[in-house]
Amino acid sequence: MRGQPAAVKIGILQPVTGALAQDGEHGRLGAEIAIAEINAAGGIKSLGGARLAMVFGDARSNPEGGVAGLERMQAEGVVAIIGRFASPIALAASQAAARDDIPYVVDVGVSDQIVQRGLRNTFRFGPRFGTVTKATLDNLVAINEAAGRPARTVVIVPEDGLFGSGLARLLNAQLPERGFQVLETISHPTPSRDMSNVALRIRALNPDVLIPSSYYSELVLLARSMQQQRIRPKAIYAVLNGAASNFRFVREFPESANLIMDCYHWADPRKAKTAEVRAKAEATGRFRLYNIPLNYSCVRLVADAIDRAGSTDRTRIIEALAASTFVDHIMPYGPTRFVNGQNQGAAPVNTEVQDRDIKVIFPREFANATPIFPAV
Repeated sequence: MRGQPAAVKIGILQPVTGALAQDGEHGRLGAEIAIAEINAAGGIKSLGGARLAMVFGDARSNPEGGVAGLERMQAEGVVAIIGRFASPIALAASQAAARDDIPYVVDVGVSDQIVQRGLRNTFRFGPRFGTVTKATLDNLVAINEAAGRPARTVVIVPEDGLFGSGLARLLNAQLPERGFQVLETISHPTPSRDMSNVALRIRALNPDVLIPSSYYSELVLLARSMQQQRIRPKAIYAVLNGAASNFRFVREFPESANLIMDCYHWADPRKAKTAEVRAKAEATGRFRLYNIPLNYSCVRLVADAIDRAGSTDRTRIIEALAASTFVDHIMPYGPTRFVNGQNQGAAPVNTEVQDRDIKVIFPREFANATPIFPAV
C-alpha cells in the first residue's frame, strides 16, 4: 500500500510585525485560503496528490527581515517563495533567493528594478510601474473630460521611499503631457506620525487634484487632517495607496474616506470565486483588502507551475513559471504570460469610496459604479 507523498513546502514571506503588518496578515490569509482549497481538491495531482505545506516567514517590514525570513525558508527546504509587496523587501529577498535558485513570485512590489536585474528565478504577478501609471493617467483624463475638464492642477504627495519616489518621478514627467500642471511634490517619510503640515501646504497650494502615493497610516493621517481643516480638492486620486482601497479605512473613518479614488490592485467582481474568497476571509473577522485575492492567486499560480513541472526540482519549477499561461486567478488580469519575469496580463483597476463601500469605476466592462467627480 502506497503512503501519502511528502508535502510540498512553499514559502510565504509577509511582514506581520512593523509598519506593514496589516498588509502582511492579509497576504498570509489569502495564501492560507488557497492552500486549503488546493489540498481539499486533491493536492498536486502530478505528484500523486501531494499536499501543499506553508512555511511562513515574517519579513518584519524591512529588507533585512525579508532576507532573514528567506534564509530560514531555504533551510526548511521550500520549493518556491511568494512575497512581499513592498518593493525594498522584494528586491532584497528575490536577490537572496537567486543565490540558491529558489523560484520567487512577487505579489506586487511595483518597482521595475525587481524584474530588470536578469534574475531568472524572479517573477512579478502584479502590474509594472509603467502599466499602473498609464492606467492612472488614462482614467484620470477620462474622468476629467467626462465632467467638462474642471481639474487642471495637481499636487503629488508620495512617501519618500523607493515606491513613492519612483512613482512621483513618472507622474511629474507625464502629467503635463496630459494637460495637468503639477504645482508641487510634497514627500514624507514612512512611517509618519503627523501630516498636519502637509495638509497646511496643500491648503496653500489649493490644487484641483491631490495624488497621494503611500501606505495605510499615512493616507489615513492625511485624509483626517484635511477633513479637520476642511480641505477638499475636486478629487483625491490615489495611486497604489495602502488605505484608499482598504475597508478598514472606510469603516473606521467613513467621512475622511468618502469619494477617495484609487488606481490599485483589486479582485475581479465578475468572477464567482471572488465572492467565495471574500466570504472565507470575512468569516475570520478580517477587513477586505487586496492582499487577500492577490496572494490567493499567487499560490494557485505556483501550484499550477509545480503541477506542470511534475517535480519539486526548483529549476523545473522556474521553467514552468516562465512558460505559464495560468488563468485560474481572481484578479482582473488576462492569461499569465511572463516576459523577463513580468506578467504581461496584469493590470490595475480604479476604485472609489461611495456609500461606505469600495466600488470599481474602471475598466468600464466590469465596473459596478460610475465616478462621482468633482467631489465638491
